[in-house]
Amino acid sequence: MFPFRKSPAFILSAIILTAVILVLALNKSGETVEAPVTAKIDESPASEKPDPGTEPAKQSAEVNSPSVQTDIPSLADTFKEEFFIGAALEPGQTSGLSAELMKKQVNMVVAENAMKPASIQPIEGQFQWEQADRIVAFAKANGMAVRFHTLVWHNQVPDWFFLDADGKPMVDETDAKKREANKKLLLGRLDAHIRAIVGRYKEDIQYWDVVNEVIEPADPDGMRNSNWYKITGTDYIETAFRAARDAGGPGIKLYINDYGTDDPRKRDRLYALVKEMLDKGVPIDGVGHQTHISIYSPAILNIIDSMKKFKELGLDNQITELDMSLYNWNDRTDFGDQVPEEILRKQAERYKELFEALKSNKGLVSAVVFWGIADDHTWLSTFPVERTEAPLLFDKKLQAKPAFWAIADPSKLD
Repeated sequence: MFPFRKSPAFILSAIILTAVILVLALNKSGETVEAPVTAKIDESPASEKPDPGTEPAKQSAEVNSPSVQTDIPSLADTFKEEFFIGAALEPGQTSGLSAELMKKQVNMVVAENAMKPASIQPIEGQFQWEQADRIVAFAKANGMAVRFHTLVWHNQVPDWFFLDADGKPMVDETDAKKREANKKLLLGRLDAHIRAIVGRYKEDIQYWDVVNEVIEPADPDGMRNSNWYKITGTDYIETAFRAARDAGGPGIKLYINDYGTDDPRKRDRLYALVKEMLDKGVPIDGVGHQTHISIYSPAILNIIDSMKKFKELGLDNQITELDMSLYNWNDRTDFGDQVPEEILRKQAERYKELFEALKSNKGLVSAVVFWGIADDHTWLSTFPVERTEAPLLFDKKLQAKPAFWAIADPSKLD
């Protein structure tokens, strides 16, 4: 007979069996064997999100996970005798923790993007209502008012508005008769767009941004040199307000909305435009002041004085897109993972100053709407550069910041 020869597989099995026996023997004697690391413990600061794909230890997840504080004041209740408190949201924020935070803190909402022209009518005659409807349903279910933003803007407007009957860009037309025909076509499209939207939501939405950001002091005549203006002059503004009033009736409130209204040059050009429109019988009810500000500027007095000027015309004022950057306008630096405490304190003091000024001028504004609810979702994270930003009252974990207490209970800052 031939001698027995062990195969390679047999030898490998024997080695593995020997290793297992050795491990068991060591464990039995009280020694331990180090296993490979299969999960990463989250050691990031509380303001950071865990790295995608990791599985933080249970205790770390509990500490760092977002949650909604139920034992703190409600801003909506705190200011119910003064003005609405609102926040911008996306349709996805109508459920989950962001929704719960809004239910606790605000009594007005505005769509961040879902109601802009490109979102609602991306193709002529094809209206997309689902996302806007979702926000309206959320507001109704929770007893919140809604601001519509926005019927007309120079951004996020589909190109089809500005193409002539032959599909060519209206702004390129040089023939006077054809330009006049294009103007009529564009205003007709705008009128139809507005009537369809206002007709759908007039029972559910009372406050409407009709036109947004039409003033630009550096452009000709101080009017933003958009396609709207190039083709129609200021007629598109008049058309928009008249169509909204006609479709919605006297019960809705119509606003012209803009940023930088604290700047005297821009404020005065906006004032002249509004007065001109009012003198022509254009139904403008109020001015929306976006109020994207920073911890350094502008002066709170400038904000208040601007609103007083428009109130003299008999108009309502609303702060429509409030947030407060941690950086100066021309600053492109980045605080990184951890915002210094002194910066958050400075932000809190500025918020306190603003709200004290509003309270001392009772009736000056009917709403204060933040452009977001917490620092986990803010446009400023990528504008003007991508970096750490924290412009709102709640941090990335939805916890109240010093800025919140500066408004809700300033004694907490002492």
